[in-house]
Amino acid sequence: MTTASIGSAYQSGIVDTGREPHFLFFVSFLLTFGFIRTSAHMIRAQVSWWPGNVSVGGTHIHHLVWGILLLLVSGYIAVALDPHSPWREVVAVLFGIGTGLTLDEFALWLNLKDVYWSKQGRKSIDAVIIASAISGVFLISLRGWIDVTTSVADEIQAAVGGIGLIGIVLALVNAAKEKFGMAIWSILIPVAGIPSAFRLAKPHSVWARLFYRHRKKERSEERFAGSRGEPFWKRSGELVGRLRLRTRSAGGT
Repeated sequence: MTTASIGSAYQSGIVDTGREPHFLFFVSFLLTFGFIRTSAHMIRAQVSWWPGNVSVGGTHIHHLVWGILLLLVSGYIAVALDPHSPWREVVAVLFGIGTGLTLDEFALWLNLKDVYWSKQGRKSIDAVIIASAISGVFLISLRGWIDVTTSVADEIQAAVGGIGLIGIVLALVNAAKEKFGMAIWSILIPVAGIPSAFRLAKPHSVWARLFYRHRKKERSEERFAGSRGEPFWKRSGELVGRLRLRTRSAGGT
């Protein structure tokens, strides 16, 4: 069952999406790098049963040479012949092997000298990490990132729509309570209309007529007695009077 599940996931996530060559390149690249790096350590440790370096006429042939040859051959086949499946997948594997062999000695062809075991040799590992990261991102594919972005955008749009709906509801409540200024603010900034929506309605408003009984209606009339029950543009006298009182108080102080 586990094998069938993995096979199904591979089929739907890799093969059906056209990313099998990329996946095979990625895996063969990492496996080759791991193998050749292990081989180099085994040779340096002089393990008796492990094959040694390849030499021709006393000249050590670095494995990047084999990597470059594989890159040239597989690259030419891919560009010039454009093979179909399954040869396309075979070329992807060969290209991945060549990439692993070549990048394992990146520091050597960068510095044009054998620095494999020196501090400068660390650049080879850095190059492999960078190449793996870039290849992994493209394996996930830009389409995957676009799908994630679309999903996030849909969630944000739903959240904004929900907030807008709440603002409309608050605007209707405030309008029903004859708080027209806060109704406008509720549409612009929904949070601003929350306090006034829960406070008492004006005594002659639609809200008060529908929902208020004697006790609550009396409280509403007490609260909005006098000019406080009128719109703010009709309360100029009251406002001017308050400003004068404050000015006099400040002057007296």
